[in-house]
Amino acid sequence: MGFWSLLEVAAMPILEVLIVGGLGAFMATDYCKLLPADARRLLNKMAFLVFIPSLIFSSLAQSVTLQDIISWWFMPVNIGLTFLFGGLIGWIAVKLLKPEPYLEGLIIAICSSGNLGNLVVIIVPAMCLQEGSPFGNQDVCRLVGLSYASFSMALGGFYIWTYSYQLVRSTAIRYKALQAAEQAIKEPLLKGENQENGSIIDLLSESTEVDTESQSVLASSTHKKENETSWSKLLDLIIQVLEELRAPPTLAAVIGLIFGAITWLKMLIIGDNAPLHVIQDSITMLGAGAIPCVTLVLGGNLTQGFRTARLKMSVIIGVICVKYMLLPVIGVGVVKVAENLGFLPPDPLYRFVLMLQFTLPPAMNIGAMTQLFDVGQEECSVLFLWTYLVAAFALTGWSTVFMWIL
Repeated sequence: MGFWSLLEVAAMPILEVLIVGGLGAFMATDYCKLLPADARRLLNKMAFLVFIPSLIFSSLAQSVTLQDIISWWFMPVNIGLTFLFGGLIGWIAVKLLKPEPYLEGLIIAICSSGNLGNLVVIIVPAMCLQEGSPFGNQDVCRLVGLSYASFSMALGGFYIWTYSYQLVRSTAIRYKALQAAEQAIKEPLLKGENQENGSIIDLLSESTEVDTESQSVLASSTHKKENETSWSKLLDLIIQVLEELRAPPTLAAVIGLIFGAITWLKMLIIGDNAPLHVIQDSITMLGAGAIPCVTLVLGGNLTQGFRTARLKMSVIIGVICVKYMLLPVIGVGVVKVAENLGFLPPDPLYRFVLMLQFTLPPAMNIGAMTQLFDVGQEECSVLFLWTYLVAAFALTGWSTVFMWIL
């Protein structure tokens, strides 16, 4: 296929996402009021608890075998490399651009994480169904592509809720501690200004006492941190990992892989002659609602970025350059090296998904983290708005390049 034919194939799924996402954005406006914040939250929760797990389980149980699971060992390594290189380049960007201190962890998290769940599940199957797709039979490609995307989603959630979560959390804790210390110093100063008969000496004495108290509190907290053992940190990390493994999409992926790998379990529910095939049919029907729901919520959430503009343009441009210029080039290099070393199966769709993982816009879960810690929510919405707008063009262009390379 020629380059322009590949460009047409790559553009169609992105246009579909834009159309449905644009509809979600319109439904979230004050003019329409069909998808306000509360409705988006409930719809997103429904997708997270029901639709997405159903889609993941049905695709993995139907198409995955034990041999596939063994041959996909490089995918978690590849996703880990996207976080490693993205985090490293994001840290360099933070040092060069010097944003507000409370945004440092957020920017690094946005640079390192990708929307490995929603967009991969949407784009990869849609790419397979396009006329002239280079990935072979449409139905087989869609089924296998959903398996790759589901596995990618499960792995991505693990990395996001461990690595990215810690970045946002640590930055929020440092910022709030700094705010508390500044407030402790300002309060006595303001109190002294309001006292008409107060003397300057009393004010300075009170301020000195507060400084001494702040230093003692800071020294006490530092001492506690030094006494915190590495075992307690390791225990916290293990607890967070276990909590992530309990998430419905992750549980669905694990159960789906078990049913796919064990032949007699698969024969119970997969196929027209399976005794419990109605279960698989019902789960597949529920999974069909995942893609439209997620896309509508995605479009609606991006409208928050129109309401704020408190972010330097240099930071926005820097994040876009990291996400859509540097990381895709690194991704091509990583996949080509892995291919030359014999680490990858011969399926070109598998290699396409690996490259695509380096090119995705930031994970929407980061927005939930900023809401959880109440820091950087407006700036996060602005970054999401711009990165997802640029993603429409970047994903089209890079998907064309990836297919042309493969």
